[in-house]
Amino acid sequence: MTSTTNLPRTPTPRREETWWRRPWMAPLALVVVAFLGFSVPPYLSFDPSQSRLAPPPGNGLYYPLLVAHVLFGTIAMTTACFQIWPAFRARHRRGHRITGRIYVFAGALPAGVLGLYIGWYTAGGPSVRVANLVGSALWLFVTITGLRMAQQRRYRDHRKWMSRSFALAMSIVLSRVINVVATIVLMPQLDTTFQGSKELMTYSSASIGVWLSPFALWVLADWLLERPRRPRRPAAQASGS
Repeated sequence: MTSTTNLPRTPTPRREETWWRRPWMAPLALVVVAFLGFSVPPYLSFDPSQSRLAPPPGNGLYYPLLVAHVLFGTIAMTTACFQIWPAFRARHRRGHRITGRIYVFAGALPAGVLGLYIGWYTAGGPSVRVANLVGSALWLFVTITGLRMAQQRRYRDHRKWMSRSFALAMSIVLSRVINVVATIVLMPQLDTTFQGSKELMTYSSASIGVWLSPFALWVLADWLLERPRRPRRPAAQASGS
């Protein structure tokens, strides 16, 4: 009888990731492209009169830093899509590392630091100011933590923290949607709660958006990472043999 204990084991073939196994990637990319296509062009003219955020009177530093914040944020949102794309991460490890460094050092970190300044001088009122400051500080914290996890080769933790960084980077998109919904919901209260002040109602809608969007996306990211996963069927069984 021949012993099989010393026979070399045949490695289990690795299941290749394909884009269609992640059907949310294409809609996500379209949302990012549409948002950037709408939000960024006014700032490429470097004309303060076209800014979607009015510079504070007498503050000549605000607009240039706002433009820089928008451009760094654009880099962060674009490269973040490659970071969470499973097929790209699995097939192009070097590309994943390169885009990751671009996301951190040319996107999230400078955009987050500038976000602290832009957030402090917001015209949206104290609630929006605090939300912007907290959001920028959290974005910096989770991004730096994710970078440290990668440097320590704790890749499981790295993935979790960078997923949170991605959630905070994308929260600006969701906040715009929530602002519109909040405005529609609050409109019947214009003459009662807000005593006819559309400005006060606008500030309240913006406050709801900037507080709720990062919280919701952070919770969603953690749920997706921690949810129970169904075991994959062996290839032979999946093919019906």
